Amino acid sequence: MATTSIRLDQELIAKATIKAKALSRTTSKQIEHWAKVGAIMEENPELSYEFVKQAIMAKAEKEIGQLESYQFD
Repeated sequence: MATTSIRLDQELIAKATIKAKALSRTTSKQIEHWAKVGAIMEENPELSYEFVKQAIMAKAEKEIGQLESYQFD
């Protein structure tokens, strides 16, 4: 994956560093996560944050083969 250096506000980096530490991510991965969530929410303003978060989790589960079939009663 190609990378690019960019300038970011120090306050944003400090907040990302704290959140990243709490979630066992690197600071750059935390900022990438925020950017991904923000992009999804801008493109889909009717979706809640919780829905977006669960959709990202479901995609990750699918990618590692951890989805279970839903059984209709």
